[in-house]
Amino acid sequence: MSNQPGGEPAAQLGLAEAPGDDEAARQAAASKEAAENVMQAFGGVRGMIDMTLPGLVFIVTFNITHQVSAAAWAALGLSALFVVARLAKRETVQHAFSGVFGVAIGAWISMKTGKAENFYLPGLLWNVGYCIGLAVSALVRWPLIGVMLGPVTGEMFTWRKENPGRLAAYTKATWAWVVIMGIKPLILFPLYFTHNVNLLGWLKVALGIPPMLLAMYVTWQILLKAPPPIKAQLDDEQEPDGEPAAADRK
Repeated sequence: MSNQPGGEPAAQLGLAEAPGDDEAARQAAASKEAAENVMQAFGGVRGMIDMTLPGLVFIVTFNITHQVSAAAWAALGLSALFVVARLAKRETVQHAFSGVFGVAIGAWISMKTGKAENFYLPGLLWNVGYCIGLAVSALVRWPLIGVMLGPVTGEMFTWRKENPGRLAAYTKATWAWVVIMGIKPLILFPLYFTHNVNLLGWLKVALGIPPMLLAMYVTWQILLKAPPPIKAQLDDEQEPDGEPAAADRK
């Protein structure tokens, strides 16, 4: 560390860091936080794997055994194993449970009808319903991306009334999800009606993670340009008489 005349360190005179360095550090921290929030809200890489691998196991097992029941039970068993593993590690089971629920319905329909392509039907219908739900939520000014990210960022729903820039960003991100996630059913539904199980299965797996990663990346980029979240005031931040905590009254 260099010293100024008189022996005083430069840092004591406020010359150690340029203002631009602080701003760059703040932007980097905000960027990292936004990325982590998006990943957490959508289950991260682990959640995507939990929802994708059962479909891969189904198509591989079906090609080996040529039996719908064996493929369905293999996929269902893997989904159940994911849930057990998360419970053992005391991790959140939200995405694992949603995955096993969808796999269970697909397995039941495929075994009941004897048609392997029906294993993928619930997932295709879910994709369509999800896109419709996203679109409706954006139209009624309750964008689903904001609903999902609000609890993660600590802002809850302050973005609806107190942060119009944040509302606009969540609405834009929600429409981005509609477009990106809508590609999957547009490609896969025609294949479902051709009864080409192999092509349907492999494309379903191939289109599992990449579109979601793209939608998450677009969401992250949109949030980087949005106003920072306004943290929601929780009940424990208030005194018993309903007044703000003493630390907040200045």
